[in-house]
Amino acid sequence: MSDKAQQDIHVLLICGGGGSEHDVSLRTADFIQGELAGAPGIRLTRVTMDDSGRFLDSNGQVQELRSDKLLYSATGSAQPVDYVVPSIHGYPGETGDLQSQLEILGLPYFGCGPEASKICFNKITTKLWLTALGIDNTPYQFLCTNTAEESAKARDALAKWGTLFVKASNQGSSVGCYRVSDEEELEKALQEAFTLSSYVLVEKCLKVRELEVAAYTYEGELVVTPPGEVCAPEDTFYSYEEKYAEGSRAQTHVVAQGLSEAQLGWIAEASKRAFVGLQLKDLSRIDFFLTDEGEIYLNEVNTFPGMTSISMFPKMLQNQGHDFCAYLSALIRSAVR
Repeated sequence: MSDKAQQDIHVLLICGGGGSEHDVSLRTADFIQGELAGAPGIRLTRVTMDDSGRFLDSNGQVQELRSDKLLYSATGSAQPVDYVVPSIHGYPGETGDLQSQLEILGLPYFGCGPEASKICFNKITTKLWLTALGIDNTPYQFLCTNTAEESAKARDALAKWGTLFVKASNQGSSVGCYRVSDEEELEKALQEAFTLSSYVLVEKCLKVRELEVAAYTYEGELVVTPPGEVCAPEDTFYSYEEKYAEGSRAQTHVVAQGLSEAQLGWIAEASKRAFVGLQLKDLSRIDFFLTDEGEIYLNEVNTFPGMTSISMFPKMLQNQGHDFCAYLSALIRSAVR
């Protein structure tokens, strides 16, 4: 190993995960890998986690990260790992499971810790925490079992609110999210959601503007960007396909227009309150709903937002005047130092 390689910070980029968001995790990893390619003093190794939890290199050979903080190849050679970027959307990256393993190994990593990840990935615990922090969120019911008694709560909500969103509680990127307006659709959505999660959230469907904020740590300070806006076609909602498909019909605006100073102030305050109160680290994308009546609801907190060619987080960071490579490189160097 050369003297330069010995001095470089070795970053392990883990992507994939084998879950429903495997492919978009690869695309986020492509973005991060491309950004770090020009970072001086940082050397990157990329592995893809398969559905068995194995790390595979670009040749499909197994790599193993062991308790001595060394990454072992199939040939038995090993190299020390200094820092990890867990670029996995959904399980086990956003759920806190992978972060717990890294905590046990004593390896610093990019993103939120195990507890914050677990809280924010579960839509029900997120709502409970937001309420405790004094942050308004959309009216909801939650179902803890797939039984007739619990389903009756959903039917009551449908009768009261007219149109609902049915959401599997622990899926990301709008996976397991269904918009329903009659009992037949409701029953089908509940059955599908319960196949993905043991808890299901039923939310009131509101006519809203969808606003997104990037909140992240830059040079030791919390930065909250002005909200951007996602404008999905009126005949649909911002589904997994609309978020990530190259042919998405959704339009995004890095800076939302026409918001009052009071609205901007509350969104910034709620974002800071959520970031600090939930003990987030390094980055998050915090999503809000603005109703026609002017009500503002915090919809969800994304502890590892997408970073594809059409994703909002890197666009809002750049619009803030910050370079993503410089941002992540500084976090890496600070953590390793």
